Amino acid sequence: MPRKLDARDREIFELRLRRSAADLWGMTERLYGSHPDYAQFRDDLLALLERSWAERPGDLKHLDLARDLEPDWFQRPGMAGYVFYIDRFAGNLKGVLDRLPYLESLGITYVHFMPCLKPRPGDSDGGYSVMDYRAINPLHGTMADFEAAATALRQRGMSLCVDLVLNHTAKEHEWARRAAAGDRAYQDYYLMFDDHALPEAYERTLVEVFPDNAPGNFTFYPDIGKWVWTTFNEHQWDLNWANPRVFLEIAAIMLFLANKGVDVLRLDAVAFMWKRMGTRCQSEPEVHMILRALRACSRIAAPAVIHLEEAIVAPEEMLPYLGRGEHDGKEGNLAYHNSLMVQFWSALATRDTRLMTHVLRTHFPPVLTNATYATYIRCHDDIGWAITDEDAAALGLSGPAHRHFLSEFYEGGFPGSFARGALFQVNEATGDKRISGTFASLAGLERAEAEGDAAGIEAAIQRILMGHALIASFGGIPLVYMGDEIALTNDYGYLSNPDHAHDSRWIHRPSMDWRRAEDRHHADTPAGRVWRGVRHILARRAATAELHGGVPTEIVETGLPGLFAFARRAPSGALVGLFNFTERWLDLPAERAAALGARRFHDALSDAPVETHGGAVVLPPYARVWLL
Repeated sequence: MPRKLDARDREIFELRLRRSAADLWGMTERLYGSHPDYAQFRDDLLALLERSWAERPGDLKHLDLARDLEPDWFQRPGMAGYVFYIDRFAGNLKGVLDRLPYLESLGITYVHFMPCLKPRPGDSDGGYSVMDYRAINPLHGTMADFEAAATALRQRGMSLCVDLVLNHTAKEHEWARRAAAGDRAYQDYYLMFDDHALPEAYERTLVEVFPDNAPGNFTFYPDIGKWVWTTFNEHQWDLNWANPRVFLEIAAIMLFLANKGVDVLRLDAVAFMWKRMGTRCQSEPEVHMILRALRACSRIAAPAVIHLEEAIVAPEEMLPYLGRGEHDGKEGNLAYHNSLMVQFWSALATRDTRLMTHVLRTHFPPVLTNATYATYIRCHDDIGWAITDEDAAALGLSGPAHRHFLSEFYEGGFPGSFARGALFQVNEATGDKRISGTFASLAGLERAEAEGDAAGIEAAIQRILMGHALIASFGGIPLVYMGDEIALTNDYGYLSNPDHAHDSRWIHRPSMDWRRAEDRHHADTPAGRVWRGVRHILARRAATAELHGGVPTEIVETGLPGLFAFARRAPSGALVGLFNFTERWLDLPAERAAALGARRFHDALSDAPVETHGGAVVLPPYARVWLL
């Protein structure tokens, strides 16, 4: 029997429903108001929200209250994330419990379990081809194991993030199987066509996500006589979000996971959710209406939960996922700062930060409403060189030539490159390439160790630590990808796994090397030096109030092409971040640093005074300074 709300919970529910009514009903009416089933949809959605709130465990309701009272909880400088595949980090969910002290000692307060819901057998696009959203991958454990892990994290003050794929399901999902069997109601959950006329018309303006191994955006199934929209892979069927039943199903899954202890829902592949003829079918206006309405569902029935919207697109397309214009402050709470990551690698290869300064100052606002960035240097995915021809031209560069240079440099073939990466995909139409590789290998450690180059090893370590200091201070939640804290290098073993061999991204998804992790206790090893450096960076971040996500980040000019700088102007004073992207010493005039906002000349990162020499702040190769 469904639980009934007592008087107190009823009052709380009604208050939260009233708070988010405009976001929920305003958006769903625009999306589905003309649908013949809209009235029934409204009734069903309201019943779902009430039922989910009634079934929410008491400790999570307490967390809801705490976060309602402290809505900036995820923007605070104590937030620091760690991202991993469960099996590759700890074997299974029970193994994760044994590794929590390791994460706690690093200073982690946010843990992202990479895709952990039940995937299709075999190739599952790294777990993003889900056949059951309400079950855990059996290789990881059970839902009871998942709840135990969520509880253990919560008890340690750690928030749990999981992936929820919104654009598609696996073709083995129950909905897809019913659709394939001829159930018209479930066929309407997907985008299915009786002939190729409409797919061909759509295809004229669509782009291919995986042109090498999954060309095209539609797949024909002779056994059911239908063309199915499959943006990513043949086994991933795109959902029909124009059907209000799809919204209802996903909202139910979202709140089910929230009631199991999830704090952050990473909404995957959101840009592709709405289809419109004659467009790329990416980031259409209806996508933002859907995401705002889904956010309202959480705010009503599970307000401790926030949404991370995964949209790796150009800045002007990405920022609306954090709420711009009519959706300002009402859509996503987190989005990946892909441009910061791309510009880090670009500046590192060129030893020139002018393009980085231009892009980050031109396209990104200093502060966001009720939202912040997830900042990172590497993730589970490849690096696509998201540098537009227009931005390159502003610096006198050729966009295609610069993107080609970066691919050659990080694949390791460019003369003088310190990197070792792997080619992921090539767009034959544009010539653009994408690159795979771990942080340490792309930063030069793998090559330097193989060549016995002590100076190269030192430079690689400094590059790694500079990157971590950058994402920890730029603004947002820094995410450490598993193994980066001990400088794990590329894993070429993926080539012997037939499910992975076609996908070079597995080169930077190694199993955790716990023997190397033991080296973190040895000060003279790369693993030990990087571990201690990252732990120190996160500890100093947590102690530095100026790094709150609500403090504006202003990108500033220094007059030195190799130096990247920003000022974060908090009520307590300014923090000026300085990052030397070269292997040369740089001198920043002290009066320039003071003009940017530095008054005390104290480095919050080292927690030590900064001495000037000859009237300048002297910055060694790959220096990182948080100047107060």
